[in-house]
Amino acid sequence: MSTAQKGDTVRVHYTGSLTDGEQFDSSRGGEPLEFTIGEGKIIPGFETAVSGLAPGESRETVIASDDGYGPHRPELLVELEKSQFPEDMSLEEGQTLQLNDQEGNPVVVRVADIGEEAVKLDANHPLAGQDLKFEIELVEIV
Repeated sequence: MSTAQKGDTVRVHYTGSLTDGEQFDSSRGGEPLEFTIGEGKIIPGFETAVSGLAPGESRETVIASDDGYGPHRPELLVELEKSQFPEDMSLEEGQTLQLNDQEGNPVVVRVADIGEEAVKLDANHPLAGQDLKFEIELVEIV
């Protein structure tokens, strides 16, 4: 039986959780995730975990933050004065916003803190800095 290798398009079911057991995502109950190993569209540690599996096989793995969404980078925290937001805009901690960077590219940020005069925004991925646990089942090699 063949196993998943770089260049193969695969379909997997997975459940992702933090190391404390809190689940953050799952494909169970829906369609399997389809991707091509080596294209870089999935976090590196996930691709590595799928490589070598045969259809029907499962694996549990812990992916270190460096092979996941990377470390939490303090330089991706920015503070903007409240006056830079529209007056009628209601802001809440944890809310996601889409802004444009200096080149006009869209950037998704999370409202990290709301102070008296300023709002702290976090452009890190929400799972940055976290080690991630995955239960992965290779459904098929397409």
